[in-house]
Amino acid sequence: MDIKSVLDERVIDLRMKAKDKKEAITYLAGKLKDAGYIADVEEYVADIYLRESQGHTGIGNYVAIPHGKSDSVTQVGIAIGKVEDEIAWETLDGKGVKLIFLFAVGNDNENARTHLKLLAEVARTLGNDDAVQALLAAETVEDLKAVF
Repeated sequence: MDIKSVLDERVIDLRMKAKDKKEAITYLAGKLKDAGYIADVEEYVADIYLRESQGHTGIGNYVAIPHGKSDSVTQVGIAIGKVEDEIAWETLDGKGVKLIFLFAVGNDNENARTHLKLLAEVARTLGNDDAVQALLAAETVEDLKAVF
């Protein structure tokens, strides 16, 4: 499974309106629920915040990759949200966040392996400054997919 195979426009919003981290995570979790990736928004968000308490998911360059294993996940996926104005987030470079990759990962071993592969692929892409700039400039899901 590669990143392009899990990019689902039902869970991507490149014009997301979120004023803070909680609003962004809850909004993207709602999109995951509506598309059938998770069963319960509250349980899933609680599991995401459990992982958030263990270390920064803001990797810098205006990007965050919140994730965490949850029994609420019914299918592995990645919700993506982009905001125009950066929102406060704990990041490695002290900047806010404009682009959020919210991973939906179950607790079983198969999901964990898939999650690690996808996380590695996203991290590899996000390690390239030109790719990050292209993602931040993306206007459509096709623009986003082209970066990967």
